[in-house]
Amino acid sequence: MDNRMEVREFLSSRRAKITPEQAGLTVFGGNRRVPGLRREEAAMLAGVSVDYYTRLERGNLAGVSEGVLEALARGLQLDDAERDHLFDLARAANASTLARQGKPQKQRIRPSVQFMLDGITTIPAFIRNGRMDLLAANRLGYALYSPMYTDPVRPANHSRFIFLNPLAREFYTDWNLAANNNVAILRTESGRNPYDKGLADLVGELSMRSEEFRVRWAAHNVRRHFSGNKQFHHPVVGEIELMFEAMTLAEDPGLTLTVYPAEPGSAAEESLRLLASWAATERIEELALSNAPQR
Repeated sequence: MDNRMEVREFLSSRRAKITPEQAGLTVFGGNRRVPGLRREEAAMLAGVSVDYYTRLERGNLAGVSEGVLEALARGLQLDDAERDHLFDLARAANASTLARQGKPQKQRIRPSVQFMLDGITTIPAFIRNGRMDLLAANRLGYALYSPMYTDPVRPANHSRFIFLNPLAREFYTDWNLAANNNVAILRTESGRNPYDKGLADLVGELSMRSEEFRVRWAAHNVRRHFSGNKQFHHPVVGEIELMFEAMTLAEDPGLTLTVYPAEPGSAAEESLRLLASWAATERIEELALSNAPQR
C-alpha cells in the first residue's frame, strides 16, 4: 500500500481550483482544455521543472524536500490546512515500511481524563478520535448528542450519524455545512494517518452507503477545525447556538477534547440549563452507554 493516489488526486484537484488570472498569469487565447492551471503553469509557479512537477502530481513525494513542498504550497495557493495536508502526505510517503505496518493503538480514556470531563458541569464536553468516534463525554455532552445514540452501535460516530441517520438532517441547522466540515476533518486525518484500518473501513462503509459522502470525499477538501460556532436543533431544547474549542490531548495521541461554551447571559446558556435538568432526569449517561454492541 502507498498513498500515491491520494497525493495525485489532491494535487490535481488543487491545481484545478486556480485560474491563471488568480495566479497572476497572462493567458493568450481562450481554448483551454483543462480547468484551472496547466501542469506547466503550476511547475513555473512552484519554481520546478515540468518533468519534476509531473512526477509529484503522479503521486511520487518520496524524497521531496521541505523547500519544494513550501514552493508547491505557495504556487498552488494552498491555505494553512491544505499546506499541512500536503506535508502529512509527504511524511506518509516517506515513512518506513515498519511505520506503515505498525499495530493500531487501542485508544482508552484515562481515568484522569474522565474525571476532568465529569468536572465540567455547565457546558458540553467530549473526547473524540480522528475517526470521529465519540469515546467519552460529560453529562451535557451525552445530552447534546443524544440523537446520535439512537444508533445502538458503539462507539457513537459523528460521521456515521451525519450521513446515515435521518435525524441528523433535523439536528444540524445547516446540515450541508456539518457534512462538508465532517468530511474535510476525515480527509485531513487520512492524510495524517493513511494506514489506519479503522478509518479506511469507515470511509469504505460511508462511500458504499451514502452518495452525499462519496461526492464530498472525492473533492479532497481539508480543513482545520479548532474553534468557531455550531448551531443545533435539539429535540428537547430546540434551537441552540454554541461556541466550540477543540484541543488535542498531549498525553493521548489522536484524541481531541472539544468543549461547547455558551455566552454568559445568552439564550444558549439558559438552554444548557434546561438540557442539564432533562439529562439528570433521564439518566442520560446510562442510556447512552447501555446495551451497546461494539463496532
